[in-house]
Amino acid sequence: MTEGFRPFRVVRKIRESTIITSFYLEPLDEQEVTACKPGQYITVRVPGTAGKTVLKTYSVSSNVTNKSGYRITVKKEGAPVHAPDAPPGIGSCYLHDQVDVGSILEVAAPRGEFYLNEASDRPVLLLSGGVGLTPLVSMFHSLIETQRPVFFLHACENGDIHALRDEILNLSEGNESRVKVHFVYRAPTPADIETAKHHSVGYITKELLQSLLPLDDYEVYFCGPTPFMKAMYNLTRSLGISDARISYEFFGSATSLVEAASVKPAPDQPPQQSQDGGIEVVFAKSGVTGFWHNNTGSLLEFAEDLGLAPEFSCRSGICSTCMCPLLEGEVTYIEDPLEDAEEGNVLICCSQPRGRIVLDI
Repeated sequence: MTEGFRPFRVVRKIRESTIITSFYLEPLDEQEVTACKPGQYITVRVPGTAGKTVLKTYSVSSNVTNKSGYRITVKKEGAPVHAPDAPPGIGSCYLHDQVDVGSILEVAAPRGEFYLNEASDRPVLLLSGGVGLTPLVSMFHSLIETQRPVFFLHACENGDIHALRDEILNLSEGNESRVKVHFVYRAPTPADIETAKHHSVGYITKELLQSLLPLDDYEVYFCGPTPFMKAMYNLTRSLGISDARISYEFFGSATSLVEAASVKPAPDQPPQQSQDGGIEVVFAKSGVTGFWHNNTGSLLEFAEDLGLAPEFSCRSGICSTCMCPLLEGEVTYIEDPLEDAEEGNVLICCSQPRGRIVLDI
């Protein structure tokens, strides 16, 4: 078994909605699990195609004070709407269809830079879309045990797919003076309307937030699909909340929420010349050349600074989404990836150039 993974048994499998299921995992050795910060994820190894395995990351949705195991809450992903002939989500379909109580999964310890700042006493605004609520539910568990004001707004299609609704409401009971919960359904069902399962219809808007939030110095955490993330980022910035107070994590294909400062050079633009000794990085497919410096960050961050948009997800060497061919040169890893990149490839989210390199991007 690859170093860093540990066998866990599924001890409970709970259907939370028509498309979302929770899996309660406990280690086979019955020892305490590795500590998890509220909002972090674990990595699960699942069978892929052609006999290979793939690594999938899932946010821990449970209270992190539970040292006996983790809970992950997973949406079953079908084929993309824009590509109906594409295969459905490998990891989520395997968990939903093949994994049951008693199944054994290989799990790596919690990781991730998206987590609650527990040292702060500022009020907190949680914004989630769809299954993006899972890391925020873990944060909510921790926040309930503090005296911090909390506003939790969740948006989804309707009550049929709304997961962990009752858990959130139960946690907020008795804390109404400082904890506010608001559910927004885009298309509530007749049953939703009859039972008042939601608080408003439509989307999370600036007007809605202004009607719910008193003026304060909020820390904001949000998570969901890319369109939701872009909307929430623009919305919170329009309310005057600084970037330093905003934390987020993507569910699904990730992108940068902040427009790149540089304009992508045209493919036929002559190569740039370094004026101050930077390392030349060539993005072959894009026809872009730049010069990396020690304060630039990872190759992924450097590419984004140049106006490129490589695929990525975890930003920490876990998921391999950012892996691309290294055509020339060598890199060094500033954070050890969970598994080595395939030969001839590099994970740009956690690497930097050692000298001139050429990437197939």
